Amino acid sequence: MNDNQAGIEALGDHEYLIRVAQDDDLVTIEMRANPEVVDRIAGPDADEARVVATTVDYLIARQRPDELPGQLDLDDVMAAYDDYLSELQNEFANAR
Repeated sequence: MNDNQAGIEALGDHEYLIRVAQDDDLVTIEMRANPEVVDRIAGPDADEARVVATTVDYLIARQRPDELPGQLDLDDVMAAYDDYLSELQNEFANAR
């Protein structure tokens, strides 16, 4: 992986393991994709893994991966960043 390139592994039950290379380290984050947030972002037929990947890109564009908590829920991201929901909604709407 290149710097800040994320690898995403689905663990089942809306849980994902994110691995992000940073310098010579590998940062690991467990992320829960709350289905209600996924629906609000990309609609009822959304590719949940794509929402998770886009969320990771959104986060690492704003802070270093090693500054992120080891466990995150999309609800946490939505609460922490005022523009998260609207920015991802726009990105998914433009991709249609």
